[in-house]
Amino acid sequence: MSFEVLVFLVLVALVFDFMNGFHDAANSIATVVSTRVLKPHWAVIWAAFFNFAALFVFELKVASTIGKGMVDIAVVDHHVVFGALIGAISWNVITWYYGIPSSSSHALVGGITGAAVAKAGSDALIASGLVKPVIFIVVSPLLGFVLGSMLLLAVSWICVRSAPAKVDRWFRRLQLVSASFYSLGHGGNDAQKTVGIIWMLLIAAGLSSPNEPIPYWAVVACYVTIALGTWFGGWRIVKTMGQRITKLKPVDGFCAETGGGLTLFTTAALGIPVSTTHTITGAIVGVGSARNVSAVRWGVAGGIVWAWVLTIPCSAFIAGVAWWAGTLFL
Repeated sequence: MSFEVLVFLVLVALVFDFMNGFHDAANSIATVVSTRVLKPHWAVIWAAFFNFAALFVFELKVASTIGKGMVDIAVVDHHVVFGALIGAISWNVITWYYGIPSSSSHALVGGITGAAVAKAGSDALIASGLVKPVIFIVVSPLLGFVLGSMLLLAVSWICVRSAPAKVDRWFRRLQLVSASFYSLGHGGNDAQKTVGIIWMLLIAAGLSSPNEPIPYWAVVACYVTIALGTWFGGWRIVKTMGQRITKLKPVDGFCAETGGGLTLFTTAALGIPVSTTHTITGAIVGVGSARNVSAVRWGVAGGIVWAWVLTIPCSAFIAGVAWWAGTLFL
């Protein structure tokens, strides 16, 4: 692998990282914008700051899972990394264009597996590393659902004798805390996925090894880039996340963001790459269901679930084609 190809692929990885922040900005800001606690331009600045601040909070366990835990590292070369990134970026662009809150995380998982299988067949996959993100396609939104709905029920019981205007005023302030909490979890989970990809590339180039620490420049670059992506924001998805699934009040936003944030902090500590999109969507549905099952637009939620189901196979297919193209041109 030439130095020029290495630099090119690092830049492509950072493009994915930027797209991840851009695509997933709605996860962090949709509730706080839709409840009118913050104006959109302040909301993205708030979320971007805490995306970057996650650099100082989380260990690099998710990066380790992505970098050496899902496919045989001996199979990985610059063609595999190229295919993985093109598969993930392409699926992100498609779902962003149609305003569908799909998972950048699972697009990357699909991209890595699709490119590796295209090169070396299914023997290249590490089952123990893949089973966690696949299982958490279901588990993370369920955790968000349960935690979001339980928090709303607890808050409703605590505030049962308080005036609605007072409750609204308090939770407009508290939602700033919950939005920052969720944005920390988002940065801690999603920035590390690109860190893992760059580490995988450096190992393939012989500039690092699975037993060495991840280069700090790669970590900082990924956190800065995802924060910039969040700053620019994915406005097409904000409306879907914030209002089309269910109508939100500040107390609902607080419970959804806190439930989602708790899920992300837990999975990041365990080194499990999960979808921040799945998590916050589950939390929003949980909050809506706790108020009234009919308050949730289940047709919209069902369409989002279909996107979740299709993400890994579609991004894997695109990655396989991109791997083949990469072998011709890189």
